[in-house]
Amino acid sequence: MPETVWRFIKSGAGTPADNMAIDEAMLIAHSEGLTPPTVRFYGWNPATLSIGYFQKAEDEIEFGELRRQGLGFVRRPTGGRAVLHDKELTYSMIVSEEYPDMPSTVNEAYRVLSEGLVYGFRRLGLQAEMVNLGAPEEKAKYASTAGSAACFDSPSWYELVVEGRKIAGSAQTRSRGVILQHGSILLEMDVDQLFTLLRFSNERVKERLKQSFHTKAVAIGDICRAMGRDAVTIAQAETAFREGIAQGLGVRLEESELTPYERELAAQLSAEKYGSDEWNLRR
Repeated sequence: MPETVWRFIKSGAGTPADNMAIDEAMLIAHSEGLTPPTVRFYGWNPATLSIGYFQKAEDEIEFGELRRQGLGFVRRPTGGRAVLHDKELTYSMIVSEEYPDMPSTVNEAYRVLSEGLVYGFRRLGLQAEMVNLGAPEEKAKYASTAGSAACFDSPSWYELVVEGRKIAGSAQTRSRGVILQHGSILLEMDVDQLFTLLRFSNERVKERLKQSFHTKAVAIGDICRAMGRDAVTIAQAETAFREGIAQGLGVRLEESELTPYERELAAQLSAEKYGSDEWNLRR
């Protein structure tokens, strides 16, 4: 059988609005049959707090701290909770809902698309596993601490954990018959900084939730240091996860770039949607 080829784009660090706009532009182009399924790696400039589509920005985010620290802010088109994007590898995947053997349910599609992340972690020598929340004891084990708006506070179905702690956070949306899944693979994590950006009812609750968060989330650097190993560089992570994703999907990732149509569409979406208060503060 002929080898299945997906497009691979490494677009470097982008602004918060540009990053979300590019993901949506790729979704639209793929829905129109103009591009193949795509995996994209990217970063953030400046470091950015993103929130999920359904979060209430004014109630949950300390905007004064965001401005004081010079951080970016954007609302994602996908669900989930707040993520501080800084020292990480961010990925996105674009694929049709009609792609061969792609499950119709969100949870099972997560499983298929996230399989490659497991292989990526293993290529870095880390024994990551997917969370299965089907059993009551597993659901209780990974239950979120009420009140935290942070994404890495608890894993969802088929997200990745190492030694019981969440190490990668992903979110998914579907539009125009196309799946967009994107997520954060943390190289390092500054929990203290993250918690300065989130609102809490009082300091005591904030400290309690922050201590709990440390037991539920972990970065690759934390695991490596505990093993007495050197930290993983962004280049090492890109290589491991590019190879892992290709293996998990059973495809070849062929390096490419955005099309002129996608660039034009992304520029429009960045200016009119993801760069606007109407979108980012809408709830």
